[in-house]
Amino acid sequence: MFDSPLSASAYEVLGVTADADVEELRKAYRLRLRQTHPDTGGDAALFVQVQRAWELVGTPEARTAYDRGHGFGASAPSYGPEGADGSGAGTSWRPPSRPADTRPRARSFGQPGGWRRERYLDLIREWAGRGTEVPDPYDPALVRAAPRELKRMLADALAEEASARVIGDLGMGYTVWHDVAVDPRDPSLKVDHIVLGPSGLYALLSEDLGGPVRLRRGELIGEGVEGSPIADLVAGARVLARAARVRFSGAIVVLPDEDVVSAIEEIGRVRSLPVAVIARSALATVLRRGLTGARDIGGNELFDVRTRLQQSVRFV
Repeated sequence: MFDSPLSASAYEVLGVTADADVEELRKAYRLRLRQTHPDTGGDAALFVQVQRAWELVGTPEARTAYDRGHGFGASAPSYGPEGADGSGAGTSWRPPSRPADTRPRARSFGQPGGWRRERYLDLIREWAGRGTEVPDPYDPALVRAAPRELKRMLADALAEEASARVIGDLGMGYTVWHDVAVDPRDPSLKVDHIVLGPSGLYALLSEDLGGPVRLRRGELIGEGVEGSPIADLVAGARVLARAARVRFSGAIVVLPDEDVVSAIEEIGRVRSLPVAVIARSALATVLRRGLTGARDIGGNELFDVRTRLQQSVRFV
């Protein structure tokens, strides 16, 4: 909420412009509270959003920090992979930088979010217009003005990068391949992550759909859902399994914490493959323990599966 390129801004949730004065902001907040309160027929999810928006802009200090981080202020940071100044500093759409961690990390191959970031950079410049100078394609104000499909491209890249950080922290017992091509002729057909560890071999989809989602008949539904994400993930896993001559233990859809009702929701088997929809904060737990009914991989089989994947995986 508010931290994704797809999110409404705190000002939009409150129904005011970004240059509203303190009194306008306070009046709008009180009005939106009455309009969204569940006891008066309002939407509980919107009611929570209104309260969160007020926390972000309700005081001068909070508002200054919010404006700076979301492109409403005079000096906003970039949303690029390493920050506009090359310092590696993150933004409000990325977790704060952490002290150097010397623990062994998971073996990683491919570039998480790389294909979507590349597409975003091409399309944002095309959208801005030929000959138009775009000094910072990740400028928050530019991102906010862009069409939804471009925001979605960037949001998904950020989601993949966030999942990759979680997987990397699992340690040297895990191997992960990012941005794996399902059909080399069509880069959009890909599996975001393949994760191999003691709990099994999993195909992962990391998404940011810009709002809450629900499950109906084994598939995601919601305002931001396009197509059949779960069915596509399972189909992609089956193609890769045949190519590498391996068996996947399950498929996992990873979503932002605030967009799911339950942190872990196992929905049973889809085309014989166990599937779960989980919050990103639960990803490490799920990958360590595995899914219900999934087959563990250990001993020499783990090395055999890793070798087969190394020989067959192609990246987008």
